[in-house]
Formats: sequence, structure tokens, C-alpha cells
Amino acid sequence: MAEIGYITLLLALAATVYGIFAALIGVRRRYPELVLSARHATVAVMGLVTLAVGLLEYAFLQNDFTLEYVASNSSRAQSLFYKATALWAGQDGSLLFWTWILALISVGVVLRKWHQNRALMPYVIVILLGIEAFFLVLITLVVNPFARLSFMPPDGNGLNPLLRHPGMTFHPPMLYLGFVGLSVPFAFAMAALITRRTNDAWIRTTRRWTLAAWGFLSIGLLLGGWWAYETLGWGGYWAWDPVENSALMPWLAGTAFLHSVMIQEKRGMLKLWNMVLVVLAFNLTILGTFLTRSGVISSVHSFTQSNLGPFFLGFIALLFVGSAALVYDRLDVLRSDNELDSLFSREAGFVLNNLLFMGALFAVFWGTIFPMISEIVTGEKITVGPPYFNKVVIPILWSVILLMGIGPLLAWRRSSPKKLGSYTLWPFVFTAASVVVMVVFGIREPVALVGFGTCAFVGIITLLEYVRGVRARRRTAGDSVFEALPTLVSRNRRRYGGYLIHIGVILLSIGVIGSSVYKIEVRKSVRQGEAFAAGDFTFTFDAVRSERGTDRETLIADMTISKDGEEVGTLDPHRHFYFASQQPATIPSIQSSLSRDIYLSFSAYDPQSGLATFEAFVNPLVVWVWVGGVVFIAGTIVAAWPDLAEERRLAEVRFRRGAVVPTRA
Repeated sequence: MAEIGYITLLLALAATVYGIFAALIGVRRRYPELVLSARHATVAVMGLVTLAVGLLEYAFLQNDFTLEYVASNSSRAQSLFYKATALWAGQDGSLLFWTWILALISVGVVLRKWHQNRALMPYVIVILLGIEAFFLVLITLVVNPFARLSFMPPDGNGLNPLLRHPGMTFHPPMLYLGFVGLSVPFAFAMAALITRRTNDAWIRTTRRWTLAAWGFLSIGLLLGGWWAYETLGWGGYWAWDPVENSALMPWLAGTAFLHSVMIQEKRGMLKLWNMVLVVLAFNLTILGTFLTRSGVISSVHSFTQSNLGPFFLGFIALLFVGSAALVYDRLDVLRSDNELDSLFSREAGFVLNNLLFMGALFAVFWGTIFPMISEIVTGEKITVGPPYFNKVVIPILWSVILLMGIGPLLAWRRSSPKKLGSYTLWPFVFTAASVVVMVVFGIREPVALVGFGTCAFVGIITLLEYVRGVRARRRTAGDSVFEALPTLVSRNRRRYGGYLIHIGVILLSIGVIGSSVYKIEVRKSVRQGEAFAAGDFTFTFDAVRSERGTDRETLIADMTISKDGEEVGTLDPHRHFYFASQQPATIPSIQSSLSRDIYLSFSAYDPQSGLATFEAFVNPLVVWVWVGGVVFIAGTIVAAWPDLAEERRLAEVRFRRGAVVPTRA
């Protein structure tokens, strides 16, 4: 089976190379049959890689420990669910999984948009298959998920204990869907440059692909934070870890792009800037993959030291230099159709939005790569920690949130300061009243007052946008409120889905502010019957018990929580020890409510002295991080949901333009 899997990957690589040359020759020499053959090759690659993935999954399910990858990431006692998802638990399998997702997306692109973009499709195929070829070269010539051991071990090492959590099970696939999905706008952008079709047609074609990729990347970031919060036992969800940053950077670039393309669609401006953002976003996904797989950074998320680094660096250089050269060569067709009419306009607001996102991106990028640069220059790796990111990035993101409220009130071309003032008067009054109420109820920290005040200001403006839309709908169509709102959203999903995303950001920000500014942390060692305090809560260590399973032994601490002498609940943090991998895992216990989380981690236990070490956290409002995330994703789904009537209209326009590959005379 291992040999079949490896041969399948080699055949996929051969089909990829064939598809690239068939598409190039077909479009250059005007042989549509060859271009169609390249399309078929794309489908064949998907089928072959799917077969390889199926064979590796079968090896996991059958406990085939002759395969080194299976023996390293599975065991006989491992549950069926974690055996199946161990496919992406290690480096070799995750690269195969990445390749498979890219193959599936490539087929979706060439099947769904074939007749609408016949002039671009040959070059889109070349770009997508070129990326596919790079990853296939890696998993056939550098790392081989089907490599065999010279012996058959009685059992495997088992999955890394930190990965045995639903958050980490689904976190990598979501990130991969986001990373790989950004290859679609990149491929269409390069095809548009090659064919000199740099109007907004390629943007409209890839809009939902880009939104979907950005949405999956957002889900991946949220799931990663949830996993870190529920598994690592440190009471937090974001630590500015280099691997966290490697996923955040393309998200920032993608967010800037999704905002700036509106100007190109509306006014024909920022064509060059949008190309730069697309190139940057995709290159950052490859950079993130390099950071997690080269071993150049230390992180709980990254893989061990490997020899993949030079290959990724070479690929990044090829992508960056090639795309930059193509953009430079096409500067004549990337000129804006219009100019900025006023600095007090929606266009100017979007430009400022992009500048802020790029500022945050550069700050994150510099803080992430600085340890590597310092090691190269001085021989000493100097780590940049959370204080740097909090002082530099957070103020920039605060400015983005503030602009998020003001931007929708600005008119295209030119705005009236007087009209903007009338729009913001009542939100400002509401915000001032909210701040006064917060002070009365004991919120005195300046950071919290500014942060919560900004959330109130932006939130009320965003909600008023819905109110204005519903009122206008009721005046023109006579609908009731319950009829007007869904109709309003369905007829302008992009706009009102975007507003829902903004509401999600506000809710998430409330959770971040509360859990950062007012977080209480206590580390204490106690014996059975003893207690310690964290804020207003008292934690009493009642007992410790042991449970033995098929693949692990577990210590469970029974704790009682009380406040003002009244019991408010119990917690039971765990410490697992897995037999196969000989690795421990600490699983915290959490009591959640809308106002705060009580979070307890069982750090250590000495059975001889009976001394147990706990870390207790009181995290105010942290649940709103997850609530905001759910609202955020719901808004993304609304914005990306297909409008069949619009797609039919665009298809008719493209058909009338006759955008097809010319045949050979």
C-alpha cells in the first residue's frame, strides 16, 4: 500500500507538469483542445492526490505501523476520531493534506468559472498547478508520508497530547483552507496581468473565493485561540506566538484587500495597490508555512527542525520576484481610472483603513522575524515578547475599530462635515453616557474606558445603519420590520454582512479588553483541605483521585469555589500521562458565564508530600471573545453567500463580450 501511495503521488506530479505545459502551449498556439486537456489534468491531479490521502487514512485506521508517519502519530488505543484526524498531525501528512486541499480548490475553480473566464483560465491553471507541483515535489522527493520503517513496532507513539482537542483537530484544516484559498485570487491576479485584463472582472470572479478563504482563516485563528485557552492551561488565548503571527499576517493583508477592492469596483482606483495586496497575502501564507515547518522559530505550534526551510525560501523568492516583475511590467495597465476627489470621502477612509492594516502587518512581521535577524547578525536570538506587540499593534488596531464606525458614514467622492457631525452626534452622546455609567460602576482604568467607549460608539453607529436601512425599506415598500430586515440583508448581503462582521469585532473587542485589563492570576501550592484566594473567589483543594484508561493515567483534583463564604461551584482540572508517547498534558477546568470565567489549571502534584500546585485565573468577559467570533463568522457567511441573480447577470455580460480562448486559424 505504501508503494501504491507513493506511485500515486509521482503520477500526480507528472500530471501537474503535463497540465502546466498543455495550458501554456494551448493558449500560446491557440489550441483550445490542449487547454481543455490541461483542465482534465487538473481533475486527474485531484483524483490521484485524493487516492493518496485515502490510502494514508486507511493505514491509520488499520494501525499500519510499518509506515513511519503512522507509527509517529497514532497508537492502537487511540480513538477512531483521532486516528482519522492524525493525517494532519505531523509535517509529512500536513503537507499532503495541504496539497489535497489545493487540488480540490483548483478543480472547483476550473469547473465553476470555466465559461466565464476562458481568456484567464489557461494562466489560472498554470499558476495553481505550479503551486501544486511545488508541494508534490516536497512530499515525493523531500518528505515522504509513505516512508516505511525497517521493522514493525508493536504499537505507535500516539498523537501528541496537546493535539487531542477538538479545537486543534479542526484548527489546522481551517487554516489550510484559508491559506490555500488565497491562491485563487493570486492565480487570477497573475492571469489578469499576463493577459492585460486588469479591470475589476477578475476581482468580481474571485470575490467569494477570497471571502471564503478569509473566513476560513478567521475560523482557524479563533479555533487556535480556543484550543490554547482550553488546553495549554495558561489562562490566555493569544500570546503573539510566532506561529500565531504567521496566520495573522495574511489575515491582515487579506482584510486590507477586501476593503480596498471596493474602491476599484466602485471608482476604478487602486488597481496597482490591489495587485500588491494579493501578492503580499499569498506570499505571507507561504512564509507562514515556512515558519512552522523549518524549525527556525520556537513555538508550541511549530514542527521540529527539518530540511524544508531552503525549499520554502527558494519558492518564496521565486513567487515574490516573479510576481513583482510582472506587476512592474504591467504598470501601464494598472493606472487608476479616477483620482481621489477629497480627503474627506469614503475612498479616503478606505485608503486610511489600508494604511492602518499595513502598519499593523509590518509591526507583526518585524516582531516575528526579528529573532531570526538578530541571530544572523549577532549570533544571539533576541525574542520579541507580548509587550512589544501590545504597545505597537494594539493602538493601530484600536484606530481601525474607530475608523470602522466612521467609515460607513462617509459618502463616495466627497462628504459633508456637517452631515457627518449630525450622524455622529447621538452616538457620541450615547458613548459619553456609557462612559459615565462605567465610571459609576467602578471601571476606572483609562485603557478600559477608552476601549469600551470606542466599542459603544462604533456599535451604536453600526446598529443605526440597520435602522436606517429598515426605515427606508418600510417607506419605499411598506414592509413590516420583520419583513424589511431580511429583505434588506438579502438584497445587499455584502454591505449588511460586513456590518454584522463589524458587530462581531466589537463583541470580540469587549472580551479582549475585559480579559486583558482586569485579569487576575494566582499560582499557589496547597495540600488537601487547604485553600487560596484569587480576587473575590476562594479555591479549596478537596481531594485528588486517579483514573487509569487504556492509553493514559489521569490525576484529577477536586476543587470547591466559594465567594463571600457561599459555594458557587466546583472544578476538576486534569493531568494526563500518555503511555505510548510518554508525554503529559494539563487540561484546565473552566466555569464560564457572560460576566467572567473562573479558570483553574492543575500544574503539578507531589504524592509524597501531598503538595499540589494550581494556577487560578479570573477572566472577566472572556466569553464575549467566542460570542464575537461566532457573530463574525455569521457575518462572513452572509457576505459571501452567492447571489444567483447577480451571477447570471455577470455571466451574460461576459458571454456577450466573448471572452474565450481564440482557436488556431
